[in-house]
Amino acid sequence: MTVLDHITCPEDLRRLPRRQLPRLAQQIRELILETVLGTGGHLGPNLGVVELTIALHRVFESPRDTILFDTGHQSYVHKILTGRRADFARDLRRPGGLSGYPSRTESVHDVIENSHASTALGYADGIAKARALQGDSDRSVVAVVGDGALTGGMAYEALNNIGAAARSVIIVLNDNGHSYSPTAGAIAAHLGLLRERDPDDTTPTVFDQLGLSYLGPIDGHDIAAVETVLRRARDAARPVIVHTVTDKGRGYGPACADAERLHTVGPHANSGGKPAWTAVFGEELVEISYRRGDIVATTAAMPGPTGLARFAEHFPDRCYDVGIAEQHALASAAGLATAGLHPVVAVYSTFLNRAFDQLLLDIGLHRLPVTLVLDRAGITGPDGPSHHGMWDLTLLATVPGLRAAAPRDATRLRELLWEAVDHEAGPTAVRFPKASVGQDIPAVERHNGLDLLYRAPRRDVLLIGVGPLAAECLDAAHRLAESGIAADVVDPRWVLPIPDALIGLCLRHRLVVVAEDNTGAGAVAAALGRALTEAGSPVPVRGLGLPQEFLRHGNRADLLAEAGLTGTGIADTVRQAHLELVDRQEVTS
Repeated sequence: MTVLDHITCPEDLRRLPRRQLPRLAQQIRELILETVLGTGGHLGPNLGVVELTIALHRVFESPRDTILFDTGHQSYVHKILTGRRADFARDLRRPGGLSGYPSRTESVHDVIENSHASTALGYADGIAKARALQGDSDRSVVAVVGDGALTGGMAYEALNNIGAAARSVIIVLNDNGHSYSPTAGAIAAHLGLLRERDPDDTTPTVFDQLGLSYLGPIDGHDIAAVETVLRRARDAARPVIVHTVTDKGRGYGPACADAERLHTVGPHANSGGKPAWTAVFGEELVEISYRRGDIVATTAAMPGPTGLARFAEHFPDRCYDVGIAEQHALASAAGLATAGLHPVVAVYSTFLNRAFDQLLLDIGLHRLPVTLVLDRAGITGPDGPSHHGMWDLTLLATVPGLRAAAPRDATRLRELLWEAVDHEAGPTAVRFPKASVGQDIPAVERHNGLDLLYRAPRRDVLLIGVGPLAAECLDAAHRLAESGIAADVVDPRWVLPIPDALIGLCLRHRLVVVAEDNTGAGAVAAALGRALTEAGSPVPVRGLGLPQEFLRHGNRADLLAEAGLTGTGIADTVRQAHLELVDRQEVTS
C-alpha cells in the first residue's frame, strides 16, 4: 500500500510520521496529474498547494476548526485528504461526480462552496464574529487566499474589518505570483518585495499597517516550516497573516513552463478542428482595433481565457489587466469612455454579476459607449453552479439603453462585434458560450436586422433562437414539419431590447416560442411577452430557458437537453403548446 492509501481522514494525516510526508506529497501530486489530465480541471493551482494543505490539516482539526478556500479551485488536495480520494480519482467533474470546487453536499469539511475570488475573508470575518458572540473561542478560523485574490476589492473590505478587531482570524496567503495569469498591480509588487526580504526583517508591511500580525515569508513547500508558523498564528489570539510562497504547477514541467502555469486543462477530446468562440472574438477584435485607434480592452485577471491575449500582443498599451476586480473594471471602463475611448470589457458571463451596480449606474446611467464581451454564457459544463453564465440576459434586460447581441455562429460574432463597437449611444453586450463554434448558418433573408433562417409554408409558429440555440430551433422546425406544424425560425441577432421588427413578425404568427440559454426568469421571452402585451397583441409567447435553480456541474449538451433546449425538446414543447392553442380556439369558436 502507498502512504496515501492509509489517509482516509485528517486524523490519519496527523498521526502520520513526519518522515513519510514527502512521499505523501509526491503521491498526491501523481494522483492529481493522472486524474486532471484525464478529466480536465484546475491543475497548476492544486499542484502548488500540496505541502501547504498537508500542513493545514496537520495543525488544524477540520471540521472543528474552520478552513475556508478562496478560491475553491485550489481545494483538490483538501478533498483528497478529507476522505474523497476514491471519488476524486474516479469521477472528478464528471456528471453526478465530485465537484471541482468545495461542495457542502459532499463533506462537512467544505464550509463554503464559492469559486469567485476574494470572498473567503468576508466569510472568515463573519464566522469569527459569530464565534465571539457565542463564547466559542477555542476553534480556529482559517482562510486560504491566493495573491491574485488580494487584487479584489472585497478582500480589502474584509481586511479593513478583520484588522480593526481583536478576533482571531488566520489568513494564509498562498503567494505564487499568479491569479489565472501573472498577478498584476501594486499589491503584486509589494508581495514581490516581501518575498525577497529576510524573515527577521521587522519593517512594517501593508498588512501590519492594517492591524494584522505578519508572519513570513515562508517556503510553502517546506511542511515542517509551514506547520511551525501556523502553530504560532493559531496561538496568537489575534488577526494574523501567514505569507507562504509556493510554485504554481510545482512538480510538472509543462505547467512550470507555461505562462499561466496550466491553471486549467481540458479533458482529452477532439474538437474536430473547430475554433472556440473565444478565439474568434480575439482575432476579430485585433482586426477592428487596427482600424479603430480608440478601441481599448480591459480584463479582470484573465487576458488569455477571455481572448484578449492576442490583443495584448498587438496593442500592449491599449490592454488593461485590472486584477480580480470586476467592479473596478467596469468603473474604469466608464472613465475610459467618458474620456472619448471605446472600451471593450471581456469577462466571463458569471463574473458580470459582481459588477452589476457599475454597469447600471456608472455605465448605463451615463449612456456610455462601453462594449461588454461575455464569454462562457449559458451552460459552462463541468465548472458547476457558480460558473454557469445563466443570469446575464436577465441582468442586461434591466439596464435602460443597453443593447445585447447573441451571435449564432462565427460570422455573426464578427459582424455583431463590429456593430457593437460602432454603437455610441450607450452600452452594448455580446455573449457567447464555452464551446467550439459550429457551422455557419446562412439566413434565408435579412429584414430590419432580423435573420430569417427558415420559412415555413404557413405561419403557425415562430421559433426564436437566441444565439447558438438558433441551430436547435432549425432542427425543431424540421421535426415539426413532419408533424404537420409549420414553424418559421428567426435569429434576432440583437435580442435586447426587443426589436420593433421582431414584434411585427410575432404578430403574423399564432404562437411564438423563444429558446434561450438563460434562466427562465426575465430575459428575452419575458421581455418579448411584455412588448407584445403593450402592443395589444393576443399572440401567446412560450419561453424555453434554463430552470430557476443552481444547476450542478455536468456535460453542457446533457444539461441543455435536460432543460429541453435541443431540437427534440423544443419540438416537443411546441407540439404541446400548439395542441393547447388549438383546443382553446375550438372551445371559444
